[in-house]
Amino acid sequence: MIASVLVANRGEIACRVFRTCRDAGIRTVAVHSDADANALHARVADAAVRLPGTAPADTYLRGDLIVKAAVAAGADAVHPGYGFLSENAGFARAVRDAGLVWIGPPPEAIEAMASKTRAKELMGIAPLTDVTEADLPVLVKAAAGGGGRGMRVVRRLADLDAELTAARAEAASAFGDGEVFVEPYVVDGRHVEVQILADTHGTVWALGTRDCSLQRRHQKVIEEAPAPGLPPGLTAELHDLAVRAARAVDYVGAGTVEFLVADGRAHFLEMNTRLQVEHPVTEAVFGIDLVALQLRVAEGHALESDPPRARGHAVEARLYAEDPANAWAPQTGRLHRLAVPGGIRLDTGYTDGDDIGVHYDPMLAKAVAHAPTRAEAVRRLAGALERAAVHGPVTNRDLLVRSLRHEEFTSGRMDTGFYDRHLAALTEPVPDPLAPLAAALADASTRAGRFGGWRNLPSQPQVKRYAVAGEEHEVRYGHTRTGLTAEGVRVVHAGPDRVVLEADGVQRPFDIARYGDHIHVNTTRLTALPRFPDPTTQHAPGSLLAPMPGTVVRVAEGLTEGTTVQAGQPLLWLEAMKMEHRITAPVTGKLTVLPAAPGQQVEVGALLAVVEGDAE
Repeated sequence: MIASVLVANRGEIACRVFRTCRDAGIRTVAVHSDADANALHARVADAAVRLPGTAPADTYLRGDLIVKAAVAAGADAVHPGYGFLSENAGFARAVRDAGLVWIGPPPEAIEAMASKTRAKELMGIAPLTDVTEADLPVLVKAAAGGGGRGMRVVRRLADLDAELTAARAEAASAFGDGEVFVEPYVVDGRHVEVQILADTHGTVWALGTRDCSLQRRHQKVIEEAPAPGLPPGLTAELHDLAVRAARAVDYVGAGTVEFLVADGRAHFLEMNTRLQVEHPVTEAVFGIDLVALQLRVAEGHALESDPPRARGHAVEARLYAEDPANAWAPQTGRLHRLAVPGGIRLDTGYTDGDDIGVHYDPMLAKAVAHAPTRAEAVRRLAGALERAAVHGPVTNRDLLVRSLRHEEFTSGRMDTGFYDRHLAALTEPVPDPLAPLAAALADASTRAGRFGGWRNLPSQPQVKRYAVAGEEHEVRYGHTRTGLTAEGVRVVHAGPDRVVLEADGVQRPFDIARYGDHIHVNTTRLTALPRFPDPTTQHAPGSLLAPMPGTVVRVAEGLTEGTTVQAGQPLLWLEAMKMEHRITAPVTGKLTVLPAAPGQQVEVGALLAVVEGDAE
């Protein structure tokens, strides 16, 4: 029997595994980098071991340090979570060699499927070698790892070499393996996967399908089970192919077989030899705990001959600290509050007051709704997210709500091109017109008691300015003998935390939370602007500023000050929160300043380069 488990991971997945371990009476051990010293997963574990450093290569990718941590902490088993070393056969062997239980598939199975090129060979699929115009578009893909790292869509043959180089560099940085391959890019297909679970006694379960088509940068955003609208024959084919893949490598434990579905056909993508981020939707539909089953399988127990029956529908949305309207730029800062209405499962690695840093993935939480029908589950999740309190940096919450309510999604007609088609409309700012007024009245209510709220003599209206979704809003209000007033509405109540306004006979409540200059009014995030703006630092025309804090991972080959560059030409790459961001020349002209260098840590707004445009 397993008595103590070290989770070789961080954040949400570590917390989620710990939860099941606690329920089973199993002691828990966390590992943490210096950046995660106060992270939730390190705080909730029974014991925690420091991995010196902040970069993944120095911490969560150091299998030798993690094995030593498990031995030192007295753990007798290791759960890899997902990402990092979860699909590393060498790490699995090291865990076993140390006399510990590996809660995952055999190293040989990981090895067979870890390389997507070898996995395709096992399934009888050959990658593209000599790419021609007729093959376009194609997808450059890292042979190891996942999560969209080392993946590039190529639509012009002239771009192929550069994208291969970029993909190799990103894959080597993320997974320690720079191997990439090329395959046909299936345009507007659906991303469908099958959850499998296998024991050491020859039983393999195919636990239904999941649709993960709503993706950004090849990373999933919204997932659901079962995949809607699949013909029964295709579902059966997907199950058979998934079981075939598992049996081909004598698989043990939880895993996922992924496909692209287009024109009624299934195209094998890869097998992930680990637990998936989206596993909660399968758990909800089948009424199981996949982590608990992983533990039982690792202890040698046999599964039932048949899996449990599926019931209802489940939908999961990933809440990210990112700005979808600004090229999905990750956001950092203090997460002041995260609360979702009851009836929704929330898996998170954060709690109120935690800081969101630059070193790791920007996912804050996964929200999951389960209901008897798909329509009910989608409605429940959209409503819960709309009412959730998410106070802190900009997030993708509004995008999630709009996506869930988009006709293409509600009708089940979505595909992987969803955000390519609809992102602009889904991120169009639609601020609540009364939110700035509510913020101003809440602020005024706190000052009225200190300084007196009205005068016998008429006075000019008070003016406050706020930035909402990048736009400036000015509001006016006044003080009277009976309280605060504003044109066009009746102020029913105004307090520092709650304001009630009546417009056209309808009363609307506004909950107010203020954190310095940032104010959250219901679900609207505002920034208070000074009455008299302070002068700001001026940058030369053509200045390229860091859109987020991060690390300069590389500069374009041969690029120096004085080089002539073309508009749109990549100049350097910035890595932040597990994503690479390409910084390109805004105009054709001369590169006059280049202070950025590989390995340099930069803050948001830092000067990276200056390109002076050619004179007309």
